[in-house]
Amino acid sequence: MFSPIPLPSDADNTGRTFGAEELELLRRVIESGTLNCTKGTMVREFERRFAGLYSVPFARCTTSGTAAIHTAVAAVDPEPGDEIITSPITDMGAITPIIYQGAIPVFADVDPRTYNVTAETIAPRITARTRAVIVTHLFGNPCAMDDIMALARERGIVVIEDCAQAYLCEYRGRLVGTIGDIGCFSLQQGKHLSAGEGGIVITSDERYTRRMRLFVDKAWGYGDPNPDHYFLAPNYRMTELQGAVVLAQLDKVEKVVRSRQETARVLTELLAELPGVQTPAVTPGGQHVYWKYPLRIDGSRFQNGLDGLWAFLKERGINSALRYIQKPAFQCQVIRDRVTLGRSGWPWSARSADAPAPERAEDYPGTFDALSRVLVLPWNERYTTEHVEYIAREIIAAVQALGNE
Repeated sequence: MFSPIPLPSDADNTGRTFGAEELELLRRVIESGTLNCTKGTMVREFERRFAGLYSVPFARCTTSGTAAIHTAVAAVDPEPGDEIITSPITDMGAITPIIYQGAIPVFADVDPRTYNVTAETIAPRITARTRAVIVTHLFGNPCAMDDIMALARERGIVVIEDCAQAYLCEYRGRLVGTIGDIGCFSLQQGKHLSAGEGGIVITSDERYTRRMRLFVDKAWGYGDPNPDHYFLAPNYRMTELQGAVVLAQLDKVEKVVRSRQETARVLTELLAELPGVQTPAVTPGGQHVYWKYPLRIDGSRFQNGLDGLWAFLKERGINSALRYIQKPAFQCQVIRDRVTLGRSGWPWSARSADAPAPERAEDYPGTFDALSRVLVLPWNERYTTEHVEYIAREIIAAVQALGNE
């Protein structure tokens, strides 16, 4: 009888590093009775140390990665109907902040091997109304930032880096999140650094520092001589409980990243030259940090295609994500049908005469090619060589059992 090896999961303590250090800091918070970050110390200390880790002068915590993106977009302060270019292969939480801030998301195609937008795919999407581009370092693989930054500087466009899956990821010796104008991170359950939920933004650009600091806290000018609510803004403050957890986690993140890289290297070696299976492509000049491990599959080589391979692995306890997301973001109802505020169709309706036309599938060959072939393996820092060898063994077995040749 087949007996699968249980794999650690980042959904619980089998795949996470929460422990005595987090409990100790949580105890201090509870004993202090101060759970609000405006009076507490944990969130402020985490912000200070995170800024130090990234060698930037400013870091500000938020309630989620979505809130971090929203804070960054608000710092850019687009006019209603302005455009922000982004990726169609990303979480909707990285797109809705654009709409909430009155801007229109415009989608650039991706490189089907890296799953990332590139300067070549961004350039045709730039118009006179483009204010910013959000580049997503998907799965922990960096975008080719040199070309993107050169294009952005030439065209006067702000670059926001979505680093939710890319902690301590490097591109040509620089940490992603520090290459563009603003870096955004998620502290959600499955990320390299986690408090269950939460986010953080960083920048070295003084133009955005004050506005982001204010935006997270209802635009109230704490410490100003005559404070006021200066502009429209939500409450995105992180609690001291979350701050305690991520402050303890911060001491572990380098080891977490290194562990994921080491086990990913083993799997890449074990699957080298396997027919119909391509291991992750790493952007030239970049270092992959493996939030997940994406395989590129030639479904024509397998019985029942990609679905057959997914089902084979699932039976063996390897719960991969088929195609990562089921469809590009622009085909989701909220964007496809402009389902935003009531029946207004806003912010597209703010430009009723010249709003961008609905996206056409034929304009995104890289996106559809990528999604049709990708099988995303779960990954976390608790994997051992035994776990990786088991995954490799079952993938090889699947190729042998399901191969059409």
